[in-house]
Amino acid sequence: MSALEFLSCYGTPCPGWRLPGRWGLLVIVLAAGMLMGCGTTGRSALRDGDSGSQPSARQEPFVKRALDLMRGGRWRGEGIAYGPHRDGQRPGGASPSASQIAEDLRIIARHWRMIRVYGCAELGETILRTIRDERLDLNVMLGAWIALEESLPDSAGAVKHSAEIKALNRIEIEAAIRLAHAYPGVVSSVCVGNETQVFWTDHRIPAAVLIGYLREVRARTRVPVSTADDFNFWNKPESADVARECDFVVLHAHPLWNGLQLEAALDWTRTTFADVQARHPDRTIVLGETGWATQRHDTGDEARLMKGRLGEPEQAVFHAAFSEWVRRERVPSFFFEAFDENWKGGEHPDGSEKHWGLYRADRTPKAAMAEGGSGH
Repeated sequence: MSALEFLSCYGTPCPGWRLPGRWGLLVIVLAAGMLMGCGTTGRSALRDGDSGSQPSARQEPFVKRALDLMRGGRWRGEGIAYGPHRDGQRPGGASPSASQIAEDLRIIARHWRMIRVYGCAELGETILRTIRDERLDLNVMLGAWIALEESLPDSAGAVKHSAEIKALNRIEIEAAIRLAHAYPGVVSSVCVGNETQVFWTDHRIPAAVLIGYLREVRARTRVPVSTADDFNFWNKPESADVARECDFVVLHAHPLWNGLQLEAALDWTRTTFADVQARHPDRTIVLGETGWATQRHDTGDEARLMKGRLGEPEQAVFHAAFSEWVRRERVPSFFFEAFDENWKGGEHPDGSEKHWGLYRADRTPKAAMAEGGSGH
């Protein structure tokens, strides 16, 4: 993955990465410096995430910002994860046009009222501007992608730092703050980092660094702020330190990755959600990712971990049951995901990371969204 892919890496898990060449890094670092010199709120910017050490003191009292999930007396808490790249496109490479993004958002607006994007520096403004200018009835949980800028201490206590990746993270943070102010009727929350704490992630960052970024984004915006992670982080005692810095908790719970058969998938998702809710009773829990892929490769981790049947009929069954539960219980959620993303994962076309969409990469509906399916 090129360094620019950090800026809008959509979904989970992310493939391996590489840093750009020295000229690309120079441009990125210069851009980061320009952004750091621009005030986005009319006052001095806080820099809690820059030092790589302990974050600044927590602002007290911590007054939680509520998620607004009602409009006109109607609940609008059922959302979808959105990655905009089509075949032949990828983060840091060829990008979707404004007209392609508009086509996507019109499709989404027929079925959902919230979308989640994972990074914002590359295409965030195009997405938000399209929603505003076309007056689409959509709110956005805006992601700021945070990559590993310093390693966890080794056995000798040594830590390695990367100024280049820190610059990329700074670009994301500044973009999220600026866009939250520029599109107040569209951006409903900011999600800082995606799966940065769970033990199996490939971009695990020190909790202190994440907390620094959370405090900074909260101090410089007015919207609710959170971070997203797997249930295998939120169900651990150490998650309490991160949760107390968030206005709400964004939970990932994938029954397919956790070896569930289709028949038990919804019950497991509900039980996992309830468990995390019980562990963080003073925070709203948002189910930030769950879904059912329609294809997988027959080797590697997905072959070893995924035990359930995969296919469009199975996805349609899970999506219908999940949507019925979400609407009945009013569970804030983002189904994973809107469209297949064939740039993701390895070279093999069967890799599951390419096949989580409710729509194919060409934007034709799969069984779950076809006429007579569970779309709403």
